[in-house]
Amino acid sequence: MDNAGVRRGIVIKDDWPGYSLDLFTYPEHYHEDIETVYIPHGVIMNRIERMAHYIMDDFGDNNIMVLCVLKGGYKFCVDLVEFIKVLGRNSNKYLETRVEFIRLKSYLNDQSTEELHIIGSQDLSFLRGKCVLVVEAIIDTGKTMKALLKHVETFEPKMVKVAGLLVKRVPNMAENLTDYVGFEIPNRFVVGYALDYNEYFRDLNINECVISLQITFPCF
Repeated sequence: MDNAGVRRGIVIKDDWPGYSLDLFTYPEHYHEDIETVYIPHGVIMNRIERMAHYIMDDFGDNNIMVLCVLKGGYKFCVDLVEFIKVLGRNSNKYLETRVEFIRLKSYLNDQSTEELHIIGSQDLSFLRGKCVLVVEAIIDTGKTMKALLKHVETFEPKMVKVAGLLVKRVPNMAENLTDYVGFEIPNRFVVGYALDYNEYFRDLNINECVISLQITFPCF
């Protein structure tokens, strides 16, 4: 497999059933709401470590300005930055990383919407002249990411790269927008590892796995 193919990420096929819930520990009150363990936590961590290697190679001697997309991206961002720091400490190539956060809203329930809303300050002038790594947990059509990158470019960064833990396989998928991909997955709604459903599942054991959701959302 060539380098581009490797960086495309681990491809999970449409017929992948995931792992039985009986193999894992998870909150009992989610028993009726989750369908399967899709990607175990250990596999996620190993893949993130590999992505950190790619990033270190590409950024050369340039320090990294990380722009983390909240809320879903925070766990991925924390683990990715930590791997970059560990790799730097274990080599003669230590890159300074600074992390800034941006919060977007483009989903309603489980559907991606057309509009991008930046919550909080839209002034990203601190990106000017910097080598920027945008970190996002999940990307599907790329509408949100395209809008964000267009906004970022107005502040004239030196370089912009995108790391996406999950890229959904949908029509007009955003594969070309993402420089570093963890996993290419079918068009299924997933939660866990800081990904939520209308803020629900935030207390899911995110240290264990990404869990595929069978939408049987409880009433309150």
